[in-house]
Amino acid sequence: MNSTKISWTEKSWNPVINCTKISAGCKNCYAEKIAKRYPDTFGEFSKVTLKRERLNEPLKWKKPQLIFVVSMGDLFHKDVPTDYIKKVFNVMNQCQQHTFQVLTKRVERLEELSPEMNWTQNIWLGVSVEESRYTFRINHLRNTGANVKFLSLEPLLGNIPNLNLQGISWVIVGGESAVNYRPMRKEWAIDILQQCRKYNIPFFYKQDAGYKKADRNNLLYGRIYNEYPLLTNN
Repeated sequence: MNSTKISWTEKSWNPVINCTKISAGCKNCYAEKIAKRYPDTFGEFSKVTLKRERLNEPLKWKKPQLIFVVSMGDLFHKDVPTDYIKKVFNVMNQCQQHTFQVLTKRVERLEELSPEMNWTQNIWLGVSVEESRYTFRINHLRNTGANVKFLSLEPLLGNIPNLNLQGISWVIVGGESAVNYRPMRKEWAIDILQQCRKYNIPFFYKQDAGYKKADRNNLLYGRIYNEYPLLTNN
């Protein structure tokens, strides 16, 4: 359960599973599809579940790794108790050898709880922004105590010009991968790359939109962009 095919991370850790849809990017949710393939493990996907038996897993992992936290849900979902979120943070605080990547769409709760969390340097915090109408999430991200703040513009569903990248450390862009995927224009990704270059922000291009893996190219200007901010465990 700790393996992942997500190219911008190395491992997943899911002390919480399952989620509910909140915005346009959730329509073809990859986590929901995985959950439906393994109903004995996940049950009903809309029922957020705490997996307390997984809480201390990172304490056993000695090799430094990039770890995507709650890849199968959203840590800041309303159905995850605040005291449990604090327990997740406590584990991350103890595991300074790892870099933890927390990604959420629940930005209002994120900002509300941020002062109660211990934002050690090894915790990267990101928000999903799939269209320009969700750029408000970036302001909530800026108001948190995280030292490394990043944007996941995936699945990118439209052009997002004039991004306010103040205080942002990293930007990921990717198209949708699903049978009924929604197309992504290459120029949208190139525009975001150019915005990142203007402010010297590391840029990671995950993939084009497409159903078959062979159709999801990860090239812009004929090259791969797999940049990261400075790793905190180096």
